[in-house]
Amino acid sequence: MNLFTASATALAACLLATSAQAADPKKLPGNKRLMDHSNALLISQREAIELMDQTIPEKVWLLTKGSQYVWVSQVEGGLKNGTCVVAARVMVLPVTVTLNAPLFRPRQTATAFDAVPQSSTEACRALARDKLKEATLAVVSSLVKT
Repeated sequence: MNLFTASATALAACLLATSAQAADPKKLPGNKRLMDHSNALLISQREAIELMDQTIPEKVWLLTKGSQYVWVSQVEGGLKNGTCVVAARVMVLPVTVTLNAPLFRPRQTATAFDAVPQSSTEACRALARDKLKEATLAVVSSLVKT
């Protein structure tokens, strides 16, 4: 085996190991699968996942099974000159069978955003939680009758 083939094989193995590890969204009890890619200054990953888990009713999981779909949240924004700007997006993405990774072909998407002048950091965090809940409920209502 020459040096080029050995290097290519090692690189491919490293890439597969990294992608498989990074791509596997954690399953929660009840065959639920939730991921978060939010700004940690606005909402923590644990807090975002707990909020979505509490907001999504059980009947939704009958339609979007954790073995087939993952719910992904993303909250972005922050404070600028005393104005809090927040955008929260929630998506339902299919999961690939082979790598168990989300595939960016959203089944449903909702975005909620708002701006509040003369705001504090805590008020901005509260707005982030409210907008994430609003976006989650928008996706839920598009899937099932609430």
